[in-house]
Amino acid sequence: MRTTPPFRADHVGSLLRPENLLAARKEQSADLRSVEDQAIRDVVQLQRDAGLQSATDGEFRRTSWHMDFIYRLGGISKGDDKIKVQFHNADGDLEFTSAALHVDGPISLPETIFADHFTFLKSVVEPGVTPKLTIPSPSMVHYRGGRSAIDPAVYPDEEQFWADLSAAYAAQIAGVAELGCTYLQLDDTSFAYLNDPLQRAALTARGDDAEHQHLRYIKQVNAALAGKPDGLTVTTHMCRGNFRSSWAAEGGYDFVAEALFSELAVDGFFLEYDDARSGSFAPLRFVPPGKMVVLGLVTTKRGELEDKDDLKRRIDEAAKYVPLDQLCLSPQCGFSSTVEGNVLTRDQQAAKLALIVETAAEVWG
Repeated sequence: MRTTPPFRADHVGSLLRPENLLAARKEQSADLRSVEDQAIRDVVQLQRDAGLQSATDGEFRRTSWHMDFIYRLGGISKGDDKIKVQFHNADGDLEFTSAALHVDGPISLPETIFADHFTFLKSVVEPGVTPKLTIPSPSMVHYRGGRSAIDPAVYPDEEQFWADLSAAYAAQIAGVAELGCTYLQLDDTSFAYLNDPLQRAALTARGDDAEHQHLRYIKQVNAALAGKPDGLTVTTHMCRGNFRSSWAAEGGYDFVAEALFSELAVDGFFLEYDDARSGSFAPLRFVPPGKMVVLGLVTTKRGELEDKDDLKRRIDEAAKYVPLDQLCLSPQCGFSSTVEGNVLTRDQQAAKLALIVETAAEVWG
């Protein structure tokens, strides 16, 4: 088995919140912090019991996987208007709504974001387990609102916005490394969304260059990673939306694949591949030697357990495009990207994590 991340058996980050934590958050309990602490200790043990080599805090201190981070960047405020995203599932549609973001000051990093989250996680993992921190990528600061969310009085030249954004992220990356983080994940739905013609049409309608947006995002992520400290592994996770077992976009990785896989300066890619909506493995032919691909073959959107032989067959299919030694296995997304969580039980979640570990051990030894 691999001894450095990403691991042969891995997971994306978020995990289902226990009922007492949901209740404490809803009630705005004075004991919320202590409830979170115990819930994180328990979920770290759950990951250990499953046999995983890494552990996250389940994102238990967040409401959503991205906005809790983004609002803590200097220069960004919540707006009175709303961001509305349409999600889809087999039973119909539902809408995710959050406050919009506005860039109304120079982008900066007043302090290392989630420093306290990571420090606590690091203190409760057992020796030999790698604590993993997940944060939204720089792309997500721009994707939700585009140019219209940026005050032209602050950034008359959008190039300065991009330079400041990447600089803030570079400072964040350096900050978490100083805390002892050796495994950082940049969560990014934009790269997967941009494969969907409907998503590109929506971006074009608001005035963005949808045909080349992924190239700009690659450039800015790379700028943020240019000074990445030695000993820090950075991966990215790319899915098509995850909210209450629903998704927002469709389509394979074909539109972005060549530039994304060959140019993005991360160490590994977590990719959603749990159903036909994700497309074929053919785009993996652009993955260069040395880059790891974590195949998200196990769905987090429903509780039924996958067949181990089916997982092995799909790993073999992917290995036609990228060597088996560059592959790993994980769920396709988090189990609870937002506080509500997906529609499955905590026992089903644990069974899926254990299945990933067992399958990886049989495939890679």
